[in-house]
Amino acid sequence: MTEPAYVAVDWGTSSFRLWLIDRAGDVLAERRSGEGMLAAAKAGFAAVLQSHLAAVEAPDHLPVLVCGMAGARTGWVEAGYVDTPAPLSAILQQAARVPGQVRDIRILPGIAQRDPNTPDVMRGEETQLLGALGLDARGEALVCMPGTHSKWVRVNNGTVEQFSTFMTGELFSVVSRETILSLAVVGADDAEDVASFKAAVIAAFEAPAYAANLLFRARSRQLLFGGTPAAARETVSGTLIGIELAAGLSRTVPKAGIALVASGRLAMLYRLAFDALSVSAALLEADEAVRRGLSMAAAAIWTR
Repeated sequence: MTEPAYVAVDWGTSSFRLWLIDRAGDVLAERRSGEGMLAAAKAGFAAVLQSHLAAVEAPDHLPVLVCGMAGARTGWVEAGYVDTPAPLSAILQQAARVPGQVRDIRILPGIAQRDPNTPDVMRGEETQLLGALGLDARGEALVCMPGTHSKWVRVNNGTVEQFSTFMTGELFSVVSRETILSLAVVGADDAEDVASFKAAVIAAFEAPAYAANLLFRARSRQLLFGGTPAAARETVSGTLIGIELAAGLSRTVPKAGIALVASGRLAMLYRLAFDALSVSAALLEADEAVRRGLSMAAAAIWTR
């Protein structure tokens, strides 16, 4: 039977993912739960981690590498930030060790952009970047990482030069639940209205200054001309993604196109959005990217 080499953990604000990994980088066991930073802060980070380690029968000597919000100021142990311009290799060198633990537990740092005009931070996405591009990346890359707080990152020869965060996912949640538009989307089922979504993406991309007006049209169009709740929902989603893309694509796109790191419904929506704008985007599954990044980091930390 293959022996485990280390444990990789992606510890987000509201989610927890753990993988037991062998020396070849293959997954031997996996755990997922809703015990993210917010829940773990109450239950105890060490206790939450140990319960999952016991579930996968991880040996006591096995090291653990963590990325994400467990390293935030309000997390388990603050792992700090690597400042831009940030070589991806510097992330590995600044991993923080969790004190008072029998096993070797390290938490990877985030990346900070300390420009007073464009201050920004990321934590967790740096590991996905490492997995998506590798330590020996050459040339220029523009990476789109959709989520509650989407990231657009420019990387040149393995160095993160600049990035921007867009609250697209969070805004969709608030707008569709807490505003007048909740009346338009109530009852929306799983049916997809691709035409409404693409039309909304194009309209918002072409006139992002009208975003607030374009959002309200999801309601007024339904009142005046009919339409399904699904069409209204896709209009809201397409509008918010369209204004994000208007900013993300406002500078020159590398010849290689966009690297899209996403999973599930978000991967589908952003691929449709890029297609609507005739922009090339190569998809890498987000879970695969973070696992690959953690594997690269683990190999560098425990074999150097």
